[in-house]
Amino acid sequence: MLPADKLLKLQSALAGFSKDELLWASGYAFALAGDGVVAVPQGKPLVNKITVAYGTETGNSKKIALQLANAAKKSGITVKQVALDQYRTADLDKEEYFFLALSTHGDGEAPDAAKKFYDFVHNGAPQLPKMKYSVVALGDSVYPLFCKAGADVDERFAALGAQSILTRVDCDVDYLQDADAWVNSVMQLLLEKSADAQPAIAKPAPLKSGRQVYSGKIVSNINLNDNGSAKATHHIEIACDETVDYVPGDSLAVIAHNPLALVKRVLQLIGATGGEQVALKKETVSLQVALSSKLNLLRLPKRVLDKYATATNAKPAAEFIDTDELLIASPLPKDFKLQQFIDLLEPIAPRYYSIASSAAAHNGEVHVLVSRVVYALNGKPKSGLASNFLSDLPEGTALSFFIQKNDAFRLPADDKNIIMIGPGTGVAPFRAFVAERDSRGAGGKNWLFFGDQHFKKDFLYQSEWLDYLQNGALHRMDVAFSRDTKQKVYVQHKLKAQAAEVYQWLAGGAHIYVCGSKYPMSHDVENALIEIIADQGNKSPEEAQQLLHELKEEGRYLKDVY
Repeated sequence: MLPADKLLKLQSALAGFSKDELLWASGYAFALAGDGVVAVPQGKPLVNKITVAYGTETGNSKKIALQLANAAKKSGITVKQVALDQYRTADLDKEEYFFLALSTHGDGEAPDAAKKFYDFVHNGAPQLPKMKYSVVALGDSVYPLFCKAGADVDERFAALGAQSILTRVDCDVDYLQDADAWVNSVMQLLLEKSADAQPAIAKPAPLKSGRQVYSGKIVSNINLNDNGSAKATHHIEIACDETVDYVPGDSLAVIAHNPLALVKRVLQLIGATGGEQVALKKETVSLQVALSSKLNLLRLPKRVLDKYATATNAKPAAEFIDTDELLIASPLPKDFKLQQFIDLLEPIAPRYYSIASSAAAHNGEVHVLVSRVVYALNGKPKSGLASNFLSDLPEGTALSFFIQKNDAFRLPADDKNIIMIGPGTGVAPFRAFVAERDSRGAGGKNWLFFGDQHFKKDFLYQSEWLDYLQNGALHRMDVAFSRDTKQKVYVQHKLKAQAAEVYQWLAGGAHIYVCGSKYPMSHDVENALIEIIADQGNKSPEEAQQLLHELKEEGRYLKDVY
């Protein structure tokens, strides 16, 4: 029984909650009280069968779906558990109880594996009058379109006549308690609770999902490309006094600063000194700080341009432009307040870089590989924000960062063979993989496919790979340099050239990893793998594609693409 004063506070806090909001609050309280377990009500199932689906980028949505599926199975409910890239959309209007865990990727997009389902729901899905559902959405609140993919599907389900039986839960980076609460609340809806004590359903110990910010110092910043290369790829080493919690496969995230010259131009155009105080989402800072390190000023997205046009009665900009260009084309009205202008801008989103080091092999340091991005837009030179910010940092510079865990891109057991496919900066995590396995004396074999433009100018980490080949840590390496031959040769061509042995490794239990650009590289590589499996395994393309999906579900085909 609560003391009277706490009971009054609780009653006040819960006033106005709907039934499903009260259920979620109950689940949240269970999650707060838990210690590595999720308390699930005991009782007779009210439903016979449910579908639990997930769309994931880093594996977190899959974990939540598995948690709910396992809890339901233990309670005697039949569960169809399915990844969205394997879900038959023709079954959607037959669903009675449908529970979805869906992450948001990039700028409000559904994960790659969920796009077919997402597009179907928005274009072509039938009415869903039979379906009762709930959605748990995952995202990162530093992005303006927080949990948008999950919110979009939730809204479309409702528009198609489905009944939400539990209000959507939006989970931030620290998702564990919210996700546990959602699972518990769903189970309360599915079971006729008994008066007996509630059992605890064990789950794996929770991973650290918080955003711990580390402070480091740049100790090395080297352009790995030789003179005359069309690229500038910087190997950056960051030393930290404290232990950084990361493993191979994780990413390092930074909040880049806007170029000083751009900040000065914007201050001049809005007639400000930089010393003015402005309010952001969670703090009050000087305008100089806000424009330098808090708010995005480069390549404003269309939603910002449209908001600016509406607020200032200006003509909407037709394309992505920088803040100074916007202010020149459509100056602020004289009566427009500074805070109004600040409120139109969005935060600088963190940029993520695959970690290229192993804590075991590179004690006290974190390494990243950064390709400097420069391009032209409408005849004007442009630069990538984070890549140029990092590439220009001199040795000795302090840098704050955090670690983004990626449980969907992990090394297997030491005795397993691995095939790594990483052209360009996609090779970064594989440097970490090989260094880690070398430091542990792992018995599994390591095969690397690497590609870039020129052998002499763009062979990233060449001397290290040669050393690893010599000492046996790297068992094989195939390279493709696309500009050194008349006909361009890429990593997928090298894969197909070694088709028999690649298939032999896969048939023997090898794990395969792909890292680098999503389009077109990862798709070309996947098509090559399907072709290899079909040809070498005497299978149809459909059977080969299904086998590749099974490898993905087993955790033997893993991608980290961007």
